[in-house]
Amino acid sequence: TTHTPEKAGNEEHDAFYLNEMGFFSKDLSRQEILDETDEKGILNYTVAAMRMAKTANGVSKLHAEVSKDMWKSYKGIPTIIPITNAQNFEYWHDKELYAASAKNDLKAIASRKKELKQLLFTEIADQTGKIFKEDVITIIWVRRFASYKRADLLLNDIERFKALVKNQEKPVQIVWAGKPYPLDQGAVETFNYLVHYTKELENCAVLTGYELALSKLLKGGADIWLNTPRRPREASGTSGMSGAMNGAVSLSIFDGWICEFAKHGQNAFIIEPVDANLPTKEQDRIDCDNMYEIIEKEVLPLYYDKPEKWLQIVKNSIDDVTPAFESSRMADEYYQNLYK
Repeated sequence: TTHTPEKAGNEEHDAFYLNEMGFFSKDLSRQEILDETDEKGILNYTVAAMRMAKTANGVSKLHAEVSKDMWKSYKGIPTIIPITNAQNFEYWHDKELYAASAKNDLKAIASRKKELKQLLFTEIADQTGKIFKEDVITIIWVRRFASYKRADLLLNDIERFKALVKNQEKPVQIVWAGKPYPLDQGAVETFNYLVHYTKELENCAVLTGYELALSKLLKGGADIWLNTPRRPREASGTSGMSGAMNGAVSLSIFDGWICEFAKHGQNAFIIEPVDANLPTKEQDRIDCDNMYEIIEKEVLPLYYDKPEKWLQIVKNSIDDVTPAFESSRMADEYYQNLYK
């Protein structure tokens, strides 16, 4: 299984150095090393693993296609098939939301979401001293901090961000959480920037201690689950799946698993993809603009002016995420398509 198109996630080392350290159990000649590595003698562990496999897989349909293109210049690469990631339904889903959805009881869904939001808001108050409101739409960005995931995309247009958080007619609350790798300086700087910029904003919070318990609170308390990777660098993404199991509606770049799930305006909101060949700053500008267009012209009017239609989208998200993105389906596909 190849899990990411990111270079940092496909480990490689100097094979000549590895040979000197006895990595290969025997002393290889220069030609033997070059026969199995690139022209510089770099051993890529992903390529080595795939060459020893009958079949390989990507973790979403799009990621499988990206992987085929990524590794096509290497010899000995097997067929790469898609097996999309999934989440454990029994662990993540909110039973009361699913009971309400089964009865088509939109009022019960709304009531339960307010209860779940209050649980999260208690944690926010404990960590930050900020008091969030149950009847205000809550946008949440939560996952591992990495530069390509663009945690700060909302702040890419700072004037539009200011207008969003100061909107009194259709107010918003925004939460970030996650962990940067300590040695990823860019991710650490992004995290610190968000903490610094939002510390005086009463309707914005950055939470620490992102583990399973906090993750569950965040998914239950989210109205919008924001996902902003630079396409096509998100192999799958799974937090939006468990978010949907807790009534959080995805607003996402069209990447990873979202391509197989989202129906815009029905169970999610899609930020249309831009040309991946554009300079990254231009990609960020266009994605940011498209994201704000959806928030301002679709999400906020639906939430505040058409609550029944909004709750129907929440219900559709709850209903549509299973069984397609439940872990038993994934495990069965690994057995049937890869291991059997």
